[in-house]
Amino acid sequence: MKFHLYLLLLIAVVPVCLKAQNMQQLNAAEIKQGLEGLNVYGSVLYIAAHPDDENTRLLAYLAKEKKVRTGYLSLTRGDGGQNLIGNEQAELLGLIRTQELLAARRTDGAEQFFTRANDFGFSKNPEESFKIWDKAKILADVVWVIRKFQPDVIIARFPEDGRAGHGHHSGSGILAREGFIAAADPKQFPEQLAFVKPWQAKRVVWNTFNFGGNNTTSDDQLKMEVGAYNPLLGKSYGEIAAESRSNHRSQGFGSARQRGASTEYFTPVAGEKASGDIFDGIDFSLNRVAGSTSIQQLLKEINNEYDVSDPSKSIPKLLKLKALVKDKPFKQAQLDDLILACAGIWLECAAVNPSYALGEMVNVRIQGISRLKDDSPMSVNIEEIVSGSSFILPPNKFITHDRQIKASSAITQPYWLEKPHVLGTYTVDSLSKIGLAENPIGLHAFFRVTIGDQVIEKKLPVVYKYTDQVRGEIYQPLVIAPPVTATLADKAFVFNGNESKKIVVQLRSFKDNAVGILEPKVPAGWIVSPKKLDFNLSRKGDEQAVELTITPAGNTMGGTLSLNVVVEGKTYHHGLKIVDYDHIPTQTLFPFAEAMVNKVDLKLAGKRIGYIAGAGDLVAESLKQVGYDVINLSPAQVIHTDLTGFDAIVTGVRLYNVSEDLKGMQPKLMKYVENGGVLLVQYNVNGPLKLNNIGPFPFGITRDRVTEEDAKVTLLAPAHSVLNFPNKITVKDFDGWIQERGLYFVSSLDEKYTPILSMNDSGEPARNGSLIVADYGKGRFVYTGLSFFRQLPAGVPGAYRLFVNLLSTKK
Repeated sequence: MKFHLYLLLLIAVVPVCLKAQNMQQLNAAEIKQGLEGLNVYGSVLYIAAHPDDENTRLLAYLAKEKKVRTGYLSLTRGDGGQNLIGNEQAELLGLIRTQELLAARRTDGAEQFFTRANDFGFSKNPEESFKIWDKAKILADVVWVIRKFQPDVIIARFPEDGRAGHGHHSGSGILAREGFIAAADPKQFPEQLAFVKPWQAKRVVWNTFNFGGNNTTSDDQLKMEVGAYNPLLGKSYGEIAAESRSNHRSQGFGSARQRGASTEYFTPVAGEKASGDIFDGIDFSLNRVAGSTSIQQLLKEINNEYDVSDPSKSIPKLLKLKALVKDKPFKQAQLDDLILACAGIWLECAAVNPSYALGEMVNVRIQGISRLKDDSPMSVNIEEIVSGSSFILPPNKFITHDRQIKASSAITQPYWLEKPHVLGTYTVDSLSKIGLAENPIGLHAFFRVTIGDQVIEKKLPVVYKYTDQVRGEIYQPLVIAPPVTATLADKAFVFNGNESKKIVVQLRSFKDNAVGILEPKVPAGWIVSPKKLDFNLSRKGDEQAVELTITPAGNTMGGTLSLNVVVEGKTYHHGLKIVDYDHIPTQTLFPFAEAMVNKVDLKLAGKRIGYIAGAGDLVAESLKQVGYDVINLSPAQVIHTDLTGFDAIVTGVRLYNVSEDLKGMQPKLMKYVENGGVLLVQYNVNGPLKLNNIGPFPFGITRDRVTEEDAKVTLLAPAHSVLNFPNKITVKDFDGWIQERGLYFVSSLDEKYTPILSMNDSGEPARNGSLIVADYGKGRFVYTGLSFFRQLPAGVPGAYRLFVNLLSTKK
């Protein structure tokens, strides 16, 4: 029997929910894995708080061994965490961690979802988390995802109490249970019911854990053996889990592959009781689909007859299966993908350039191939709907056709960053976007493949593809940009009194012949010069640095500097930020073209600062803003550099956790202090440390922190010079701090150290280890867990005044 394949192509800009990646070609073993999965009907939703909270071994086992549809709902995108690979914080770190999480899902086979919750930093209890998040909104998001995903079982990563170790963690456990109940209640969030139906999952269980000293497992709990080896994949689920978890590079979570038996433990939370298995009472077979007897028989034949050396032999019966399951609740998309994979069909629509301005014509290249054998009874015909042209896709012949399409009318901005947001929750107005890991793709190719009497529709995003000389073929998301962006170097600028400051704006054109006006706006009473600036960027990609002079004036202590860019009568307000790492697709963000400007009463003592970068922060750049001459030093350079010319040396965050070159550097730093220098060490986590003796005298690093950014601060040593020279520090200098006071405070101090400050979160004892100082020889050693790495880039005046004092000595 001869099958004809016709392919109809439509390029469109209507948003559809697609992943920004090329069409994947399954190998024969992966096709077999997928065919076996067609026999399974059921789903499991895993719920936790952050990227990297998920149990990748369990997810891999559920998705690839049990072959149930598996999802992970992370309440946040990890925006408030730490970054071990760069200096991105907040929303930029959230972009990185989102992509790392998607890479993890591509490895372990699960799907990824999010709520609108923003990771605002460490939280000690769920009550604080719910207050900042707006619990009702986040519960609504959890219910929405449950109703859309329709899980048979919901698995919570964390308990609802303090054993979770983080307010976000315990909050996720609470929301998993409450979401389970609310999703089944039509009176809860009825506005959703125009799009989804109430859903009653069978039960909620807690996936207990053994995190070293925090063991919540026990022999009387429900168990699941997940250490099996999958011969089709050539890996055990412990190996797959390690590969998945190792995608979280920004968190330093590279993991060793585990092999052999491994048991997961569960305890019931809500719903029907289970005995022996969390899936007790659930039939994951196609018996749940009405009239499925013939479907199951056909699937049995397909799997038994599958030829790993020629998957195309399965196509006739797969087409018969497609006809049988029409209008039934079956895995239609997976079946279509398997038919295309068995035919060896690969399709792609790639833009010629990485970016286009709004409304521009996008040059796209359509490419495809069918790997059917020359003697195959099937042929492929492609018809292009716009031009009406058609062409044959012969076996194993690569085809290329060029087309043009107009760019979309919206820039490619992550949907949760399109509008300003409050601390705890992102602003997302469209219900259809809530839960999505990424944007719906605006520009996509629509392929219609006809095989015999069956039609397969395949939608693929228009991507950008290029060849890197080192990494080879690279796919990136296509960028639709404003015609011109205006980018400020920092998110905040600090002015010393009424002194003027020159601020550079970087203009960049995304189209040819971009002519327009830059219009800066400053707080009331402040002065900016020039008030308008004409620009003419003749070619796409051209950049121009323009300089603004801003002078604080009047009684206004600060506000917002904003930039309007007028091109062809339209006003744009976007800067440009590109996040580029080898392990994730390049992320292009168009943040609002604005920055905070603050006036601070600041005196400096000393000028030249050496900065030894750690895991990544923006403190050095912040110090340059207020007039310091900052010299970046590596640990190796410290060894071979004369340090006597530095007024102070500062180590970046977590230097003693990440640097391998400390043993040769540390004696040199201690000698520098002994001879009269100032060494300021910013926070490090309590383990693992590359070097234990950080200071001249012993102290220990704990996990103590103060997360309430407005927590009361007491000056323990008000007469100490670090609180008096060159700036007089009072408790008012701790007003306006963001996210937290500090983290990883010290304890077990040698008596030669002086604790400077005391603070605590509500209901907790005083923490005196946020800032310690010791005289050593002629100089001074300072260790601080205060979160200067957040406060200085945010332009917090009091943080600048205190940090300057820590660098300063009377000479």
